[in-house]
Amino acid sequence: MLIVVVGKGSMLAADLIPAARRAGHTVVALARQDLDLCADRETVQERLEQGLREGKRLGPTHEREGAGEGAAVVNCAAYTRVDDAERERELAFAVNGTGVAHLASACAALSLPLLQISTDYVFSGFEGSKPRTRPYTEADRPDPRSVYGQSKLVGEEATLEASPQNTVVRTSWLFGLGGRNFVETMLRLAKERGQVGVVDDQVGCPTWTGHLAPALVGLLERGVRGLVHLAGGGRTSWFGFAKEIFRQAEVGCKVEPITTAQAGRPAPRPPFSALESERGDVIPLPPWEDGLGGYLAARSGIIRP
Repeated sequence: MLIVVVGKGSMLAADLIPAARRAGHTVVALARQDLDLCADRETVQERLEQGLREGKRLGPTHEREGAGEGAAVVNCAAYTRVDDAERERELAFAVNGTGVAHLASACAALSLPLLQISTDYVFSGFEGSKPRTRPYTEADRPDPRSVYGQSKLVGEEATLEASPQNTVVRTSWLFGLGGRNFVETMLRLAKERGQVGVVDDQVGCPTWTGHLAPALVGLLERGVRGLVHLAGGGRTSWFGFAKEIFRQAEVGCKVEPITTAQAGRPAPRPPFSALESERGDVIPLPPWEDGLGGYLAARSGIIRP
């Protein structure tokens, strides 16, 4: 299979590209200068066609039985600065909404399936006036409270409306070697301060890109379409996540629980956004604690990410 990855410089793409190649697929990775989602619809399609021609020129570097045929596009490009989006609404919607719509349109015109990455922030985290306690499944209705979540929902809808071949994968709390993430922030703060205050009233599913990336390749290989929830197994708060980071990394750092209000961030966050899939064709990811262990091992060079 030829897989075109849009958003070459993203944290997820850093694991997705090698995962796809290890699985026997040809990968063309497009950076922002190759395909800018803020461009007009015609330019997006033109740049995508250029990527396809490059992929066909390269051909399969190696093959394995069952690797699949044809081509597909995975969009890892996104505006992800959750707090900045509150004051950069136009840019967030240009990338996560209109840009994704242009990409989905181009894929449909070229008869290519698109796999779009989305987020748990399309949910409010509330049931009525109280924080939710049950994981969200694909059947639950989105109700984003932040500009970021709203923009990502527009991208979801555009993807699914463009073609029945397309897939939207909602995931959450990503961490990986390819970019800034919560684990690195905690380890850095531990060195600088020896004590950190971490929000304890937001619950979700930390997800290692080293687990998510090969799972996404599997979705493409099996032709899984439509809406999918795919995140690290189990759930925790940011406070619980931080404690486990220091435990597994064997770092002595005191963690104090704080509230979302005390954190004082501009964008509203869902108090509960754990994800689960109710689909029988979706293979769950390992527990988030295993993902953290894998990340720390990859970070130290003990294992290959």
